[in-house]
Amino acid sequence: MSSIRVAAIREGAEPALSALAFFFVMTSYYIIRPVMGQLSGAVGSQSLPLFYGAVFVVMLLLTPLFGMLVARFRRRQLLGWSYSFFILCLLAFVPAFVAQDRIGARELGVVFFVWASVFNLFVVSLFWSFMADIFSSGQARRVFSLIALSGMAGAVFGPLVTKLLVRLIGVAPLLVVSALALALALALLLRLSTRHDRQPGSRGDEAVGGSLWAGVKELWSRPFLRYMALLMLFGDGIGTLAYALVADYAKAHFVDAVARTAFYNNLDLATNTLGAVLQLTLTRWLLIRRGAGWGLVLPAVVNVALLLMVAIGGHRAVVVAGYGVPLLALMMVVTRGFAYGMTKPAVDALYTRVQRETRYKGKNFVETTVWRFGDLVVTSAVSGLRMLGVGVTGLALAGTGVAMLATWVSRRAGWSPDLAPDEPATRTGAATSA
Repeated sequence: MSSIRVAAIREGAEPALSALAFFFVMTSYYIIRPVMGQLSGAVGSQSLPLFYGAVFVVMLLLTPLFGMLVARFRRRQLLGWSYSFFILCLLAFVPAFVAQDRIGARELGVVFFVWASVFNLFVVSLFWSFMADIFSSGQARRVFSLIALSGMAGAVFGPLVTKLLVRLIGVAPLLVVSALALALALALLLRLSTRHDRQPGSRGDEAVGGSLWAGVKELWSRPFLRYMALLMLFGDGIGTLAYALVADYAKAHFVDAVARTAFYNNLDLATNTLGAVLQLTLTRWLLIRRGAGWGLVLPAVVNVALLLMVAIGGHRAVVVAGYGVPLLALMMVVTRGFAYGMTKPAVDALYTRVQRETRYKGKNFVETTVWRFGDLVVTSAVSGLRMLGVGVTGLALAGTGVAMLATWVSRRAGWSPDLAPDEPATRTGAATSA
């Protein structure tokens, strides 16, 4: 068999394994996301600053720990220990949810919200750091949207599983189902890592090395990482604003945990269906034909239009497929759909053009600690503006200004001068480590 054919088979196997693994990662998270949502919906947006503040503190404490793990341990060990920790935690939460009424939604909500946020950020960020480590930039532009599409499928499948099971088995047993899905993802990732480590030139058997605080230091030394941090803060501001407003809507209109879980489940289902449609139609074409930078710019422009619409329409509902949908819910669905369906694969494709240490430590710091710092600032600001009497229109106008800034930063980030030269998105070569 020719070397070209061997490379083609290998290149086809690695995206397939990656896509299936990401399907199970997102299935696992989106089974428990409505569970987390119903806890925040039980107390409303006034408790979100407390939730996000706790997450931010935990992220700061975990930054040097994650840096130590990345610096000292091989990729396979890093994946295995990290994912196994979260699987065990999911199982440990089952008794707490059985006793939710005795513990209290607020108390359990703080703990589970913090843990689930850490779970989401670290598991997903580590997955994409691994992807950026085994694919070149040209390959990433071609396959990352398809891998992300598989994640969208998992993000649609997870809410469907939740919707089917929550009324049959209740909330607590859903955590066991989520743990099983994450275990399947881990098995696939370990197999993928083993396959890739056997390839010539692979560096998977080497620890990344470097400083424990490299992720923090690089934020100040690399223009691209600074742009990513700003873009994370701006995008998070828009997303958190929508989340806070929808939390108030859920508190006002749904009185029990099952109804709130079903409402948030429907939001997730609509969001990830939109993300999947984008992956099938626009995202891959845009990344291949125009480059990853445009995958950042277009969603920012869409956010400007959505926020202007909410500023004008306020609490009104619009008819979508025969159903009346609040503009706030529509904004949340579309902003998140574009974030997951276009922005995320574009960002991860850009990270293939930075050094290996930046892919793990710098990327992780931006996508965990910086993200949750933004959550804390935005939710505190929203609560403060609400106390001053600022309504939906004023908040939406402020968000429009943020979206305009995000458009400018997206343009700078996609063409940052410290990125390595891009590669053509052709079908030559196989996956490589940089």
